[in-house]
Amino acid sequence: MRRTSVSLPTKQVHHDPHEKRARYAYEKEPGILEKIQAAYMNQTQKARWLKTTAIVVFLVFLFYYLSPKGVDIYQGVSNSGGQVPSDSSYGTDRCTKSFSKDKPIVQYVLMIDAGSTGSRIHVYKFNNCGPTPELENEDFKMTEKSVGGLSKYKDDPLAAAKTLDDLMEVAMKGVPDKLKGCSPVAVKATAGLRMIGAEASQKILDAVRTHLEKDYPFPVVSKEENGVAIMDGSDEGVYAWITTNYLLGKIGGPDQSPTAAVFDLGGGSTQIVFEPTFKEAASGGMPEKLAEGDHKYDLAFGGRKFELYQHSHLGYGLMAARNSIHLNLLHDLYEKKKSKAFLKEPILNNPCINAGQSDMVTVKLGDDSPLGTGEIEVNMTGPATPAPAQCRAMAERILYKDAECKLAPCSFNGVHQPSLAKTFAKEDVYIFSYFFDRTKPLGMPDSFTLRELHDLTAAVCGGEDSWDVFSTVPGALDELRDRGEYCLDLNFMIGLLHTGYEMPIDREVRIAKKIKGNELGWCLGASLPLLSKNSGWTCKVTQTF
Repeated sequence: MRRTSVSLPTKQVHHDPHEKRARYAYEKEPGILEKIQAAYMNQTQKARWLKTTAIVVFLVFLFYYLSPKGVDIYQGVSNSGGQVPSDSSYGTDRCTKSFSKDKPIVQYVLMIDAGSTGSRIHVYKFNNCGPTPELENEDFKMTEKSVGGLSKYKDDPLAAAKTLDDLMEVAMKGVPDKLKGCSPVAVKATAGLRMIGAEASQKILDAVRTHLEKDYPFPVVSKEENGVAIMDGSDEGVYAWITTNYLLGKIGGPDQSPTAAVFDLGGGSTQIVFEPTFKEAASGGMPEKLAEGDHKYDLAFGGRKFELYQHSHLGYGLMAARNSIHLNLLHDLYEKKKSKAFLKEPILNNPCINAGQSDMVTVKLGDDSPLGTGEIEVNMTGPATPAPAQCRAMAERILYKDAECKLAPCSFNGVHQPSLAKTFAKEDVYIFSYFFDRTKPLGMPDSFTLRELHDLTAAVCGGEDSWDVFSTVPGALDELRDRGEYCLDLNFMIGLLHTGYEMPIDREVRIAKKIKGNELGWCLGASLPLLSKNSGWTCKVTQTF
């Protein structure tokens, strides 16, 4: 049997000269070897400590920059840049720390509504306890009636600017001193300033800006962002839409439910804004999307994109509509009588005045009126027999439903509008301002149909004999007796909504002056974008947190 032997390699022994020196040293000085080993161990431990520290620092770095910082509702743009403290020392009990390190815990925005009859300030306080800024408080004040609006001072711009001092005092008292330099203020004027001409209005706006910048600690929003300016009608409607849907929680948060429409009835104009849908476009012969044009408003808000329909109908606010209806009546009488002598008659019958009542009415005459120019005052009396249908016809007459419609479908006066019945059939509809002011005092609930509004109108136009239904509503009878034009106002509203906007008669609408205790209107919607960085203002002071 053959055997195979395996030879193991011979182990080679090498003598390290360092080892020899170490042994020699050890022999000469006992204990030195232990000292060398200890020094070696200290160096190793130090290296390990440095390595561990580097790893920890790296992990902290990653955690800091990659961890979630919250979701900003303003298109991902955060405010502050470290401009105010993020702890709870600035007046909120909702939380003790900002949701995001990039946002202060509290922010203030000052918005001044410079209307035709007076100015109003809204001082909004927001907290950033969650991913969406929460409106925590609102301080509101308006100028005294005797002060009037900015346009009243067309010959004295500085006096116009100083009418805002009483309003600014609300902000001076309400905003903490350390936050004043980082709380922006904006002034948005409406139709009143347009009426005095471009030159006079600009002088007033310039005086207002100078006064605010020089005499107050708040940063004024820049000219490029229209911080002190006459507001465009389209912005007014869209801002009101933002306000309403923000307060309802339909935008800027997790709720993805359909948004609400807004119908705002002012004195000189009325606005409509809604988000139409074209879900059944293919089967119904409808357009597949909203047509291009000035009516289309693309809005990015709360991480979502909205394609809105909006239009501001100038001359169709309640006061403007009143004047148009009265003027048509006077023109009709002039055409019938072929003379202006009827203006001297003590009484003029008007089916739009409450039955059995009289009212002194001031009518502004147009430049092309056969009755002349300027204003005239006439005594108008309601019919002995109620005539709400006749008044309704007079209200619908100024809508010009037969005007040329260049882009169908149209609502009134030739203005394009998607069909509410087809593109906004079931969603919430909010009507406010004068819609609220003329219906709520008469006992109307927060929600009612247009048919119920029609019935209310008939009762009001009937005069005292029809007002028993209002006897249980506190203050309603005094309200009706004090306003002879109530019949006109309600007829115009039902005509505008049903005939003008073509809203179905059984469609339910909601009236509101406030939602969750906060005023409706455009001011809050115009203030929300100012919470974001690069929105046209910078802090007057630099603070860190």
